[in-house]
This record gives sequence, C-alpha cells and structure tokens, in this order.
Amino acid sequence: MGSPDFAVESLKALHQCSFIELLGVVTQPDRPKGRGLKIQPPPVKVFAEQIGIPVWQPERVAAPDFMAQMRLLSPELIVVVAFGQKIPTALLELPPLGCINVHGSLLPEYRGAAPIHRAIIDGRTVTGVTTMYLDAGWDTGDMILKRELTIAPDETVGSLHDRMALAGGGLLAQTATCIRNGNAPRIAQDHQKATYAPKLNSADGLIHWDQSALEIGNLIRGLDPWPSAFTYYGDRQLRLYCPEVIDQDVRNFPSGAIVKIDKGQGFIVSTGKGSLLIKEVQPAGKKRMSAGAFLQGYPLEQGDRFESRVP
Repeated sequence: MGSPDFAVESLKALHQCSFIELLGVVTQPDRPKGRGLKIQPPPVKVFAEQIGIPVWQPERVAAPDFMAQMRLLSPELIVVVAFGQKIPTALLELPPLGCINVHGSLLPEYRGAAPIHRAIIDGRTVTGVTTMYLDAGWDTGDMILKRELTIAPDETVGSLHDRMALAGGGLLAQTATCIRNGNAPRIAQDHQKATYAPKLNSADGLIHWDQSALEIGNLIRGLDPWPSAFTYYGDRQLRLYCPEVIDQDVRNFPSGAIVKIDKGQGFIVSTGKGSLLIKEVQPAGKKRMSAGAFLQGYPLEQGDRFESRVP
C-alpha cells in the first residue's frame, strides 16, 4: 500500500525478493495534477502495472466492499509506505504477520507527513529510515530496524528524498527477511521523546528575513523543490534556491536588503544574523533559472529590499 515516488523503491525491493509473492498493490485514485490538471495515476500504480501486479484504488480503504476484497485476498503481510490514508483497525488485524511501515525518519523523531522536509529545515545533520509495525496511532508502532543517513550541508529535500527512498527499500527487504526467519525485533518507541513533522503547504515557504542566514538557508533547502521558499520584491513573488551562508558584516543593512550583486554568482541578502548568497531563483510564472540569468532581465540594485509578507 503506497502512492508517491518515495514508495516505488519499496515496491521494487519487495518485487526483487525471491521469497515474496506480491498479491496486489493498493494506491490512491488517479488525481488531477499540474497546471493543466490532467488526470494522472500515482507513481506506485505505474510501476505495479509495469510488473503486472493487480492494483486497487479505493477512495476509502475502510469501505466495506474493499475490506471484503482484502479478506478474500488473505495476505500474510501488508506493507504500507506513504500511502496517504489512515489504515483501519480491521485491516491492521487482517494479516497474521501484521502491517509494517517504512517511515522517513529515525523514530520516534519526526512522526507525521513531512519528516524529510523538517529534518533539513531544522538543520539536522543526521536522519534515517525506520521500519515498524503499524498500530492504531500515527507512527507510534513498535520499531523493527533503522538505517542512518548523513545530511550534507548543501542537501535539498529533493536529493535527500531520493536517497532515503532507496535506503527505505533496502531496509524493507532486510525487514521482510527478518520477519520470514522469525527473528524480527520489536522495539517499543519512547513516546516521551516523540517529535512531529506536520504536513506542509505553500504558505510554509514564506521567508522571514529577520531570522538568521543559517535558518533561512535551511528553509530554502528543506523546501527545494517543493513547496519552495519564497519572498516578495515589490508585488512580484520570487522563489529562492541554492543558498550559501556568507561570512560578511551586514550591520549597515536592514534584514532582507540586497548587500551585493555578482552576476556570475548571484546576489547577497542581509538577514537577522549574517547574510545569504542566492544562486538560483524562479520568478512567478517563469522557469527556475540561475541568479545571473535573472539579473539580466530584472536589474536589482544594492539596497533594494525583499519583503516578508503575503499580498
């Protein structure tokens, strides 16, 4: 049971396990996406059809007709990876080997929908993936295995997402082997140490220039490529990418002011603490581009100021 790209690597890993018979895939219904709102299937459905696995797309997995289908299918194990729906108790209790999950954090840290984004936004240098048994709570079940990953200083959520998806697939295969051999550990989470990573939306990307350069840089990287960090230059929204913290005295400039322009590198902006070099931008309605290319058509000047506001 899974839907987005993150779950595809786990499905691939199960498909490659010789001792596993994949009975079927459950994923979200096809949805309109993109500017044209064209109906598109979830990535997991696309891969499942490529390998010839039956696919179910219920609007609600708790619906009686779907539950009846699952009882007829009688799976020994259910694997859930970024599925997008709450799993009802009746489904959790159906397979004799349980329901297991691949989660993009080192639990009990970052329970919730956006653990990969939040780890970068918070400036963490280490994260990882965890397999666990699902229970009735949100990411509260007993843990099975963990794998750590280092977060690079210039890492974006896009690159970390892809690395974690691969790591999650490998960890899932290892977990399935342990379950098959009857030696899978069951480690209770310390709920007192739990932290949460709630779902993000586009408004979370608004840059507050009175924060430090490090905090803003983490936000930009943690929202690249989606939902993107943004600011305003006059009435124009501008999405910012590829930040670099600069060791430069900017005490004579207010937060959000352009300190220096270098058409080869980008532009330096003052913050509440330190300054930030921006190397890539995306104006509203335009494609993402280098800051140098942007400056050719949008002549910024030293002292111009970005605003932290919503129009």
